[in-house]
Amino acid sequence: MEIIQANTSHISTIQNIALKAWEITYADILSQEQMNYMIDMMYSTEALKKQMTELNQFFLLIKTDPLSNILGFISYEFNYQNQPKTKIHKLYLLPESKGKGMGRILIDKVATLAQTEGNSYLSLNMNRDNKSIGFYKQMGFEIVGEEDNDIGSGYLMEDYIFEKKI
Repeated sequence: MEIIQANTSHISTIQNIALKAWEITYADILSQEQMNYMIDMMYSTEALKKQMTELNQFFLLIKTDPLSNILGFISYEFNYQNQPKTKIHKLYLLPESKGKGMGRILIDKVATLAQTEGNSYLSLNMNRDNKSIGFYKQMGFEIVGEEDNDIGSGYLMEDYIFEKKI
């Protein structure tokens, strides 16, 4: 596996992976209108540029070897809310890439980077109806709370808050 640091030149790749992953992940959870709203809010070119250049979010891309296509990504932020924790904002793989250990590799890489930054926890939010909950529990994450976030246009993100000590 090869992991590379993403930059703004990778935005279209991130958008393509997100669109394919979201169709599978959220089709049974969210309405098409809410998915469209959230994808535009989080994955528009402007939103991704802002995350990368102003909001201190880093993106890693994964592929099987130097000549293969990118199969997934993770985004994260060190020292989230001025605490010694790294927030994982996004982790998505192409549907055909799931179950091959790439999610674990990306999380482990972020955990290593977080430790070098002096962070002692990984944190993430996940929709309470997301079928990936078991994956995160296998990775050592624990549910430490719930959070409802109003994201505008009458939509609410109803999430579990997960943490993992590293």
